[in-house]
Amino acid sequence: MTPQENKELIKYRFDKGRETFAEAEVQLKNELWNVAVNRLYYACFYAVSAVLASKEIYTKTHAGAKQMFSLHFVKTGIVNEVLGDFYTEIFSLRQSGDYEDYCDYEEEDVLPLFAPAKDFIDLIEQILYKK
Repeated sequence: MTPQENKELIKYRFDKGRETFAEAEVQLKNELWNVAVNRLYYACFYAVSAVLASKEIYTKTHAGAKQMFSLHFVKTGIVNEVLGDFYTEIFSLRQSGDYEDYCDYEEEDVLPLFAPAKDFIDLIEQILYKK
C-alpha cells in the first residue's frame, strides 16, 4: 500500500466511525438499545482501525484490533486507561448483545455509553490529526 493509499484508508475508516456514531444516535431516538450498542461499538472500532492503520498495523479480527490497540496506544500512554477500558467494555457489550440469548439492553444500560464513545472517537481524531 502506498503512503497516499494508507492516508485515504485512514480517513475513510475514521469518517466511517463518525458516520456510525450518528447511526447510534438514531437508534437511541428509536429506543433500539441493542442496535445502539452495536453501532457505538462499530463507531469505536472504525476509529481504532484508522489509528492502527496510521501505524501500518492491520488486523484480521476484532479481537486482534483490540489487542493491538491496547498494546500500541493504551500501554504506551497515548490513550488513557479509562478510555482503553471503555473500548474493552463496549467490545464485550456488543458481543453479548449480538450473540447471547436473552441479552436485552435497556435505556439505563445504553445512555451512559454515548459520552465515553464520543470522547473515545474525539481522542482518536486528535491522535490522527494532531488537533
